Amino acid sequence: MNLIDKIYRLKKERNATILAHNYQIGEVQDIADFTGDSLELARKATDIDAEVIVFCGVHFMAETAAILNPNKTVLLPDRDAGCPMADMISGDQLRELKAKHPDAKVLCYVNSTADVKAESDCCVTSSTAVQIARSFPKDQPIIFVPDRHLGAYTAEQLNREFILWPGFCPTHQYLTAQQIFAARKAHPEAEVLVHPESPKPVRDAADQVLSTGGMCRYALESACECFIIGTEIGLLHRLQQESPQKTFIPLNERAICPNMKKIDLEKILWSLTDMETKITVPTAIADKARKSIEMMLALG
Repeated sequence: MNLIDKIYRLKKERNATILAHNYQIGEVQDIADFTGDSLELARKATDIDAEVIVFCGVHFMAETAAILNPNKTVLLPDRDAGCPMADMISGDQLRELKAKHPDAKVLCYVNSTADVKAESDCCVTSSTAVQIARSFPKDQPIIFVPDRHLGAYTAEQLNREFILWPGFCPTHQYLTAQQIFAARKAHPEAEVLVHPESPKPVRDAADQVLSTGGMCRYALESACECFIIGTEIGLLHRLQQESPQKTFIPLNERAICPNMKKIDLEKILWSLTDMETKITVPTAIADKARKSIEMMLALG
């Protein structure tokens, strides 16, 4: 029995569902029951009948699934698959910031720990941040954590000022406007799509600023046949599968999240075999964090 057959057999025995983020390696995306961006995965996590969720992503994503499914077992195939941006702010740090701005509401990017979500009024994703922020009164002070780039982009779209935490995604920091200028010269027929986690010069130089799910939808619907993709290169696998007749070029081939690449088929098999690593969130934190996640799903 080969590796994939073993995974399918164990998945059936465990009554498990495999979820994978768009940045996972191709073989993991291919074996998953569902592949998506943070919002798509959060929504999917609320609609799973299986007893076990194998989450192929990073720790905060598995935490979110565990918060939304307190009666299910959530497994992260690599316990060390973390997120540097999520680790750039703690619950204590957010509490200190809130104390300095007692009238502010807190919007936290879903790329954050459960403790930070518990201290927030509403979570957002890269595809819903603008829509959700727009639902708050214009004179309402907004604290946005932890990604300063997504926060700045959201504020720009609404012509507002936010109180920004200085966090960022190290992978998207590899992207530059100069890379876009060079890519346009090499591929003048292409459209440039970048993620809002990118720095402002990159966003300003692009044709479209979109979440990963948004990039997939845009590529499907656009008449353009060639795209330069400014995000983690794992997305190109899904893009190529969904639009095989089109050409996708990474803006920077070094835009690789090492944490997203830690999970492979062997680790999925080990995870199902040993039922590890189980992701749990203390009840008091989970109950508070769930409110901010559910508000995100309702408003977004």
